[in-house]
Amino acid sequence: MAAGVSAAGSAAFAANPATPVQTPGAGAKPLPTAVQWKDASSLIVHSSTTVELKRGSFGSSGITPTDRLYLRNNLPTPDASIMAEPEAWEVSVEGVRKPRTLDVRTLRTLGVETVAMVMQCSGNGRAFFPSKPSGTPWQVGAAGCVLWSGVPVRAVVEALGGLADGVIFMTGTGGEKLPEGLDPKSIVVERSVPIAAMGDALLAWELNGSPIPLAHGGPLRLIVPGYTGVNSIKYIRRLAFSTRESDAHIMSHGYRISPPGAKGDPTQPSVQEMSVKSWITSPGADAGQVRSGRTQIQGVAFGGLHAVSKVEVSTDGGENWQVARLVGPDLGKYAWRQFALSANLPTGTHTLVCRATDQAGNVQPRERMENAGGYNNNSWADHGLKVVIA
Repeated sequence: MAAGVSAAGSAAFAANPATPVQTPGAGAKPLPTAVQWKDASSLIVHSSTTVELKRGSFGSSGITPTDRLYLRNNLPTPDASIMAEPEAWEVSVEGVRKPRTLDVRTLRTLGVETVAMVMQCSGNGRAFFPSKPSGTPWQVGAAGCVLWSGVPVRAVVEALGGLADGVIFMTGTGGEKLPEGLDPKSIVVERSVPIAAMGDALLAWELNGSPIPLAHGGPLRLIVPGYTGVNSIKYIRRLAFSTRESDAHIMSHGYRISPPGAKGDPTQPSVQEMSVKSWITSPGADAGQVRSGRTQIQGVAFGGLHAVSKVEVSTDGGENWQVARLVGPDLGKYAWRQFALSANLPTGTHTLVCRATDQAGNVQPRERMENAGGYNNNSWADHGLKVVIA
C-alpha cells in the first residue's frame, strides 16, 4: 500500500524531536527579489537572505542546479548595477611582492581552472539542535555541489611576484555596501583562512558554466574548497596575505565554536574546514509516496578536505548497517558522492540513517557537537528520517 513519508531530523530519536518541514501553500514565503529566477517549488524561504533546498529536491545528477542552490547572505544583496560591467570589477591583492589592483579582464589572462565542490552554510543542520540556537533553522538544504570556474589564487600570487615573507593567512574582504555611521569592522564580511587553503582557491567568475549571479557573489567571488560557505567571500574587493587573522567582528567573534550559552571570542575555534557528513535525499520528507517492497535509498556524502571512501546505510536507526554503492562520476575530493542502497522496506516504520567515512579515516559521528551557534552539525542521528509504510 502507499505510504506517507514523515520528516525526522532525528525524529526517531527521543532526545531530539523532528523539525516540521515547510511545504508549498498559502503560508509559504515568496522568493526574495534577487532570486526570483529560482525554482520556488523546490525551496524553503526563511528570509530575504536565506533560502533552503528541500530534502527531496536534491535530484540524482550530482550537481546542484543554480536555480536550486541555497541562498545565505550576511548582508543585503548589492545593487544590480555592479553586474553591468563584470569585466571591470576590481580586487586589490596585498601581501605579495608586487601588490596590485586587478580587474576581472586581467584576471582572465592569468589562468583558469574549474573545481567541483560542496558549498555548505556553517549552520546547515542547526534545526536539529534541541537548544534552538539563534540563526536560520536550516535542516539539510543549506548545501549544494556546484562547479566554480576562475583563476587559481596561486596563479595570481605567482604573477605578482610571490608571497611576502612570513604570511600565514589568506584574508578575503567582501564588497557589499556598508551602512553609514557604523564601524566598518563591526559589519564587513571579511574572513581569514590558513595560507594552505590558497592551494586550491579560486577567484571565480562562473558558477555551473554561467556568470555568477548577483545573489551568489557575482561578478567575482573567492572560492575556498573544503571550507564552509562563509569563507568563500562574495563580491570580493580585497585579497590579502598577512601574518595575522582579520580583526573584523565576523572573524574575531562571529562563526566561533562557543560552548552553549557563551558568546564567541578569538580564543575559540573558528568555523572553517567542513567535517565528513552525509544525509539521505530519497525517500525524502517532501518526496511523495513510498510503496512497500524494494526501494532505492539515495543520498549525498562529502568529507570537506578529504574524499569520501565509504557510506553505510541503516534502515533500523543504526542498529545494523549495510555498505551503500557510490554512484555517478567522481568529481574530485571537494565534491560530494552520491550513494544508493537497494533495500526492502516492508509495511511498518523504518528509521533511515546513513554515515560516511572519508579517506583520512574520519567517520561521521552519531552525536552533534553542541555549541552556541548551532554550527558544524554532522551527526548521523540528527540527519536521519522516518518512513512509515501503512
